[in-house]
Amino acid sequence: MKINATLLKSTVIAALGGLLFGFDTAVIAGTTEALTQLYHLTPSLLGVTVSSALVGTILGAMLAGYPGERYGRRDSLRFMAILYVISALGCAFAWNWESLLVFRFVGGLGIGGSSVLGPMYIAEIAPAEWRGRLVGVFQFNVVFGILLAYFSNYVITLLRFGAAEWRWELGIAALPAAIFLLLLFAIPRSPRWLVKKKRMEEARTVLRITGVTNYEQELQEIAESIYAERSSTEEKLFTRQYAVPIFLAVSIGLFNQLSGINAILYYLNSIFAHAGFDKVSGNLQAVAVGATNLLFTMIAMSVIDKIGRKTLLLIGSVGTAICLAGVSYIFFTGSHQGYLLVLLVGYIAFFGFSQGAVIWVYIAEVFPNAVRAKGQSLGSLSHWLMNALISWTFPLMAQKSGAYPFVFFSVMMVVQFVVVLMAYPETKGLSLEEMQKKIMAKN
Repeated sequence: MKINATLLKSTVIAALGGLLFGFDTAVIAGTTEALTQLYHLTPSLLGVTVSSALVGTILGAMLAGYPGERYGRRDSLRFMAILYVISALGCAFAWNWESLLVFRFVGGLGIGGSSVLGPMYIAEIAPAEWRGRLVGVFQFNVVFGILLAYFSNYVITLLRFGAAEWRWELGIAALPAAIFLLLLFAIPRSPRWLVKKKRMEEARTVLRITGVTNYEQELQEIAESIYAERSSTEEKLFTRQYAVPIFLAVSIGLFNQLSGINAILYYLNSIFAHAGFDKVSGNLQAVAVGATNLLFTMIAMSVIDKIGRKTLLLIGSVGTAICLAGVSYIFFTGSHQGYLLVLLVGYIAFFGFSQGAVIWVYIAEVFPNAVRAKGQSLGSLSHWLMNALISWTFPLMAQKSGAYPFVFFSVMMVVQFVVVLMAYPETKGLSLEEMQKKIMAKN
């Protein structure tokens, strides 16, 4: 099956939530120094400032499944876009530290919600043979958003806005957020959600316009899967038969953050400053890190449906563990700082090629239709809970020794390699309904 215009348009627009997700999570890296000086933040309070958005993200991820089920994936994404706009403008005009925390919290709600709803929507409209690459567009936009955030910070630094610089860095996100909101009115609803709501004719139309060749057979298979699950489980997630998909989604969410990725992205400028780089050069090297992330995510997207999700995760575990061990050596010894950028770029390359491209695809695939919204929320929740914990504690750990966090992250990647090798099934090339049968057979 070829990708038609409607399927491509729907994927790209839904994935724009990922761009805002990436931008909003990474843009804080350029503001940490200014905020520390302005509000006289201790390392602990800086951690609170950075992780304040993540508290909202946790709640957004935890609760997004409910509006996603009631109002649909597409319409719920519109609400997330509104939250992005409010957050960006609120941060730009924040009148004190407390108001900044509130508006970052609001943005976190949007990030958490879109991290659940965006991949879910794309997975539910994508054919099996394209699903990995299409859901991967969401992750592509996440890393593209990260690159845009670093580049935006670099450009704004060159424009020399002075004391208002951090406000421009945080507020500029309102523009893409408003565009995202408007474009969401141009895509159809998820056909699987429509079947769950017994709107069969609408579901048939969506399957047809997105290019499904045998859409009547596809519609029948979706209906049989949903109604079989509904009659046997009443859509309860925490039952024995869902133990395997719960383990897979939660573990991949935890390991994604135990790699240290977001702690590094949030505090990248501080890491470079600790190694002796000034603000402008630190911002420029952050752009290099963001560009590497984007490049290797694109490479991974091109092969994810051929090589498979599990193989990419194994490759990434080895590469990230080695690079993180090298970074810890630099901070332990206080020497060879010139290799810091090389090691961080290498780390980002391996991450983008593996976990970065796989996580949202995998979480969107492993749950049956009847509980996918709840399962997606659970997997995303585990990711953001660990993100908040690590982002809050990173400045405290690094204050004692810059090496300690990287030693921990490296060890966790070794653990991930073992868990993925022993317990993760390969999911490439299977429809969501075929995936359901394969994973449920493991219980």
